[in-house]
Amino acid sequence: MSEVTKELLELVWGTKSSPGLSDTIFCRWTQGFVFSESEGSALEQFEGGPCAVIAPVQAFLLKKLLFSSEKSSWRDCSEEEQKELLCHTLCDILESACDSSGSYCLVSWLRGRTPEEAARISGSPAQSSCQVEHSSALAVEELGFERFHALIQKRSFRTVSELKDAVLDQYSMWGNKFGVLLFLYSVLLTKGIENIKNSIEDANEPLIDPVYGHGSQSLINLLLTGHAVSNVWDGDRECSGMQLLGIHEQAAVGFLTLMEALRYCKDMALVAPEAPSEQARRVFQTYDPEDNGFIADSLLEDVMKALDLVSDPEYINLMKNKLDPEGLGIILLGPFLQEFFPDQGSSGPESFTVYHYNGLKQSNYNEKDDVPGVSLLRHVYEASETGRLSDSPRVTQQVIDRAGIGTEFLIPNPVLGLLGHANCI
Repeated sequence: MSEVTKELLELVWGTKSSPGLSDTIFCRWTQGFVFSESEGSALEQFEGGPCAVIAPVQAFLLKKLLFSSEKSSWRDCSEEEQKELLCHTLCDILESACDSSGSYCLVSWLRGRTPEEAARISGSPAQSSCQVEHSSALAVEELGFERFHALIQKRSFRTVSELKDAVLDQYSMWGNKFGVLLFLYSVLLTKGIENIKNSIEDANEPLIDPVYGHGSQSLINLLLTGHAVSNVWDGDRECSGMQLLGIHEQAAVGFLTLMEALRYCKDMALVAPEAPSEQARRVFQTYDPEDNGFIADSLLEDVMKALDLVSDPEYINLMKNKLDPEGLGIILLGPFLQEFFPDQGSSGPESFTVYHYNGLKQSNYNEKDDVPGVSLLRHVYEASETGRLSDSPRVTQQVIDRAGIGTEFLIPNPVLGLLGHANCI
């Protein structure tokens, strides 16, 4: 096993202190990207854990289907359309993860190759397709954690065109037993192991929990934004001298989580495009790293310049006197927003539709509509239920209450029709 592979495995799985438990978690992650027979644009999940990869892929796939396709129905896809959608989606995520070096990596499994490719590598004649399928099936059952990782190999590409051709050429591999893991490893190596370690807060904490098998927030953020930061708030924050990295750019797809409904995070760029008032709040808070809700009046000019507001010295002094009439030397966030962004409400509709897709196959009992965990649930939310649509935590709580505890949604942004992948915890 190469040094790169060892570093990769330590980053993903941690140090294997309990081989039996680690092998159990590994087996739960051994699945490919498989489309549902009943929902042509939906991916299935067989065990708890790999949703951390499947859900982002599902979200980007829907984004491409909704915004880049001329299809009249997003729920019906032929096999050829599924192939094209999945391959383009995987390429999009790999592109977002690529750093300034511009090098893309694909990790493949030697035994997952076509008969001709396997023959070229081994120097032996190509087997029939039946023989290869039988051999691969046996290999899946016989391969354990160590053996599988001894058979993987990395290929590098310099251009997006070469990457797309390779991803499409290896389509069958993405659907095989190890497709999800091979794609995960491809993203991690494309991003760079050191780059990831520099982004996450605890480099000793693996990306896949060694006890429960779920993916970390850093892993989800990497797939959504291309950056493996551990937090979901906007921008960086400072806490007791430590810099905590957050989200710096609007994500291509949205992320609704129970953490937001519980007010552990708010005003997230991961959720929806910023309104002017939300941008002002974020900029204000960059000058208030301890989240006190106020800044020194000497910083008012910097904040107004950052927001492209009038920043003439006379006007700044006028605003200081208005926003700090008692002369305390501080500017409160509330009065600042009320002064420059008064009564900025939501421009969204009075009602909107939420589609909740439960991709965990084992919880869809015969995919009947009268039991929990059906293939696709449709909810209509009224403004009277959720309040203003801009009150994202309240909307999130309403969605989660109906969909079930422990569910996280990944949504094409900024569409109000949400479609999520159940997160099994």
